[in-house]
Amino acid sequence: QVQLVESGGGLVQAGGSLRLSCAASGTIFSIDIMGWYRQAPGKQRELVATITPGGSTHYTESVKGRFTISRDNAKNTVFLQMNILKPEDTAVYYCNARVRITLYRPAFDSWWGQGTQVTVSS
Repeated sequence: QVQLVESGGGLVQAGGSLRLSCAASGTIFSIDIMGWYRQAPGKQRELVATITPGGSTHYTESVKGRFTISRDNAKNTVFLQMNILKPEDTAVYYCNARVRITLYRPAFDSWWGQGTQVTVSS
């Protein structure tokens, strides 16, 4: 089993910053892409940002220039630095990781964290 534990959410005023962290633990052979998704009330879950083991990143258009994703491969941890937050960034943020749990099974499975609430007040 794999556990993803997020931290760093909270309440912040518009224009402020938050930094989310997500640590993966458990039976892990290797981790491929890690990412952050978010789900606002009444809306579908959407991709926010992803990062490969080599550091290549991808962002959804609405957060480009404001959010930065990074990772520490040695600690199986991914971060999301969120700056210039807007009320429309309010959502539950979920960490995701594609994990290979053993040398003998080459497939990567997708694992999710429990989510952390980010609320941006206007």
